[in-house]
Amino acid sequence: MNLQRYISTSCTIVVVLVSGSLILSTCSAMEPKKSESAEVKPDAPHAACGVSPEQMSLTGWQLADSIMQRWKKENPEVDWEAEERKSRTFIPPADNRNLLEKHTQADGHPYRKVTEQELLVWQRETERLVAAGSKVFHSAKELGSTNEVSCDMCHPNAANTHPETYPKYQTQLGQTVLLRDMINWCLENPLRAPKMDADDPRMRAMEAYIYSQRAGIKLEYGKH
Repeated sequence: MNLQRYISTSCTIVVVLVSGSLILSTCSAMEPKKSESAEVKPDAPHAACGVSPEQMSLTGWQLADSIMQRWKKENPEVDWEAEERKSRTFIPPADNRNLLEKHTQADGHPYRKVTEQELLVWQRETERLVAAGSKVFHSAKELGSTNEVSCDMCHPNAANTHPETYPKYQTQLGQTVLLRDMINWCLENPLRAPKMDADDPRMRAMEAYIYSQRAGIKLEYGKH
């Protein structure tokens, strides 16, 4: 079959995109040449790359799918986000497609060069952080709990967390605090878990998840 590819005397590079990561199947170093059409022969020396002659008879898409399935088998946690989304309720982020309208693309406008692809990246990365927060929020293990308690046991779907009311004075802490301070109080007390640093990826993700579940609620800091 004919493939558009980099030409090498020893190997072919196969690239598969999995959950935002590039997975490469390759062997020895190669010099990229100008893309050209080449006949792939069954007896070509691709075994060193983990690609059998039988696989080389497949189409490019079939070969990529085959490598992806093998990678997923070796990395069972790869679908954690899909599993989390199937088991929880999420509120979608704001729709920013208005930024593609003509008046937002005028010279001097801060979003004059934004593209549809960029909007998709923004949405995808935001949703991924929220999903990561949900995973931590619902997992005693991720939270570091020593008594098998997780946040959702008191706050299903982040209910009664009221992030829109922070900063506010909390009697439990005897001072005005941020949402992350109250999260740490819950970690240390009901969950019997260690506190998290403010820049801990788990803390950042949980804050994102909690805020996302209160989308549309009026901000009223200090409210009890």
